[in-house]
Amino acid sequence: MKDFALWNEADWIAAIAVVVLGVFLAIGAKISIQKEPEFAGHPKGLYMLFFAEMWERFSYYGMRALLIFYLTKHWLFSDGKANLIYGAYTSLVYITPVLGGYLADRYLGQRKAVLFGGLLLAIGHTLMAVEGNGGQSDAAINVFWAALAFIIVGSGFLKANISVMVGQLYKLTDVRRDGAYTVFYMGINVGAAIGTILVGYLGETIGWGYGFGLAGIGMLAGLIVFVLGKSALRGAGEAPVPLAKSREMTLYGIGIAAVAVIWALVQYQSVIQGLLVISGVGLLGYVLYETFKLPKEPRERMFAILFLISLNPLFWGLFEQAGGSMSLFTDRYVDRGNAPASLFQSINPIYIILLAPLFAGLWQWLGRRGKEPSAPAKFGLALAQMGLANLVLVWGAEAFGVAAMTPVLFVFLYYLLATMGELCLSPVGLSAMNRLAPKYLASLIMGAWFYMTAVGNFVAGKIGEATGGHGGEMSKEKLLQIYEMFGWISIGAAVVVLLLSRIVKSWMHLDTLDDNAAGEKA
Repeated sequence: MKDFALWNEADWIAAIAVVVLGVFLAIGAKISIQKEPEFAGHPKGLYMLFFAEMWERFSYYGMRALLIFYLTKHWLFSDGKANLIYGAYTSLVYITPVLGGYLADRYLGQRKAVLFGGLLLAIGHTLMAVEGNGGQSDAAINVFWAALAFIIVGSGFLKANISVMVGQLYKLTDVRRDGAYTVFYMGINVGAAIGTILVGYLGETIGWGYGFGLAGIGMLAGLIVFVLGKSALRGAGEAPVPLAKSREMTLYGIGIAAVAVIWALVQYQSVIQGLLVISGVGLLGYVLYETFKLPKEPRERMFAILFLISLNPLFWGLFEQAGGSMSLFTDRYVDRGNAPASLFQSINPIYIILLAPLFAGLWQWLGRRGKEPSAPAKFGLALAQMGLANLVLVWGAEAFGVAAMTPVLFVFLYYLLATMGELCLSPVGLSAMNRLAPKYLASLIMGAWFYMTAVGNFVAGKIGEATGGHGGEMSKEKLLQIYEMFGWISIGAAVVVLLLSRIVKSWMHLDTLDDNAAGEKA
């Protein structure tokens, strides 16, 4: 065995990563095999899903922390093109849950869909470790595109369905639902924080393959927790009707075929823009078709869902600059000492870990007094805080001079405001989709939520591309101009949403939600 005194930086980081993986895997397995139906006031299945999603997010966000740098420094894409690829990739990650949600609703059930998605994700993250020699002429770039394709399709089968399974553990009228989704959201961000720090550090300082390889190991850990914890789900996520083995294999074959399609699609970002428009119109048409078949109250709940979903593109278009233009800005124009730029992406999930319990407690405290803001009002607050995050960064950078390095304090303030906005929108939105949607459309509506998040991610790529100007290389001045413009747009949108929030809340008909009748077909 190698003497501790002879260990280098890579040995220590690898050892820390193994310890972290082992500890969290052991905790997840222990909770999964306990016989009690609840743990700490929630169904035990919530914590199993917490750990499974934590590991999936460990791999996804660890890879995301490196992606923009991998594109610009290893594959040598320009800043503008790298931002566009980043936006196209993340948008496809969020659009494929529409297909995955539909197949789970009608055939597979959420549990099998999540398991299949996890296997595809493990393959994709493992392929990311194949880095070749770099540069766009290197044949290994085709393995890179394949890795993205496996991750995209795997996310499609996993992402919406695991969120739906959280809601299936509770009755529609259970007051613990919003708190449960906040706990689940903490699991996402525990994984995101640890993954960003460990994967990002290994990738930037030791080697890309080390970082991406660790992300693959994290995904395998998530699969182990999910398989061990099947009994904790107590029947949640099973197929709606018994499924013949041949048909089940056919559905998995569709998933594999989708990988081949995405492999080609992710290389042509302009096609994705057209796809988003066409599929968006089709999805909206289908949702409206189903909506108008419903009785009055479920129909108006669907209108409320559509209103909330429509706000995703603006919020996520700004928020997702974190993995693109904001990361490049931090790398080049922020006084960050010797810290790798990828580590700054861990600020957001760390803030969420610290703030999520406070927000969950605040909503419950206000709810008991009848003063909790409605879901649409929370969305308005989210847009206001995201806009203010942009403006604070711009004002801070300009106050110290555009030619000077921006103090790192303003990066922390940016992420603080963006995170507070996220906590007002994302867990609240997940809960609202699951609570308001008709039962027979539950996963499709969750998929639609992620679809509009996909549009937001593509918008993020276009905004990031614009910061590069005509030459494709980002300038500090151009970025600040664009951030300021969208900051004011977001605040203006927030005012409109807050003014309409009472009307939208009335469409939700929260006082007549019924576990036995809600969401049934007319």
